[in-house]
Amino acid sequence: MTPDSNEDQRVSKIIVVTSGKGGVGKTTSAAAISAALAKRGHKTVVIDFDVGLRNLDMIMGCERRVVFDFINVIQGEARLKQALIKDKRLDTLSVLPTSQTRDKDALTTEGVEKVLAELREEFDYIICDSPAGIERGAQLAMYFADEAIVVTNPEVSSVRDSDRVLGLLASKTKRAEEGGEPIKAQVLLTRYDSARIKKGEMMSLEDVLEILAVPLLGIIPESTAVLRASNVGVPVVLDEPSNASAAYEDAVARLLGDKVDMRIEDEKRPGFFNRLFGRSA
Repeated sequence: MTPDSNEDQRVSKIIVVTSGKGGVGKTTSAAAISAALAKRGHKTVVIDFDVGLRNLDMIMGCERRVVFDFINVIQGEARLKQALIKDKRLDTLSVLPTSQTRDKDALTTEGVEKVLAELREEFDYIICDSPAGIERGAQLAMYFADEAIVVTNPEVSSVRDSDRVLGLLASKTKRAEEGGEPIKAQVLLTRYDSARIKKGEMMSLEDVLEILAVPLLGIIPESTAVLRASNVGVPVVLDEPSNASAAYEDAVARLLGDKVDMRIEDEKRPGFFNRLFGRSA
């Protein structure tokens, strides 16, 4: 898919990346999805809705460039252009960081709506990195969304909490309140480990999909590449090639409507002698 070359014809899409439980790789996924969209030439911005924690700018590698943030813009203390940080690797990618010192009450429905309306004029895709759970920041991150990516691990508690989030997407959004077309929700299964699933330590893919009953966007394998990329401030799709980066690229292709086979590729683990002598498989 190629972006529309006519700026006046732009149809912007707001996608919330959300989860019911923390620690499932939601912010990592928001960063990877945003970067993969931008790599394909789509003008993309990713917004951090996790007021008070602010991890997105670290994963994107721009924490030292934060001067103004999302809350400054909402409260009229800065213009949107002042707060947006353009990625140094991709000129089609921007980041809107949030505040580390305010609380979540600083987010207002009117303020969020105004910022999103302004971003729609410039960007093809607006990715909202939601806090985990169902509190105010999470509800505002999903309220104006057109689509949702629900990030979950193949664990009972994660899947159960994701099911609750799907209920909120169906009932507590602007589209639901106005009786509009429902938000298109898809599940992104992260930290997938075939060995642990075979041992019964994690839920099977079939069980996860049976409970959540929404389409599968992608399967991201458990991978040290994700942690390495996060630690150096690079979205995993812009780091060294890995099974995880390829899985995110496939997921974004599906997000854009491409037909891509669902592959399950676990990270290759080094054997005993390779570990002993420091060589990777």
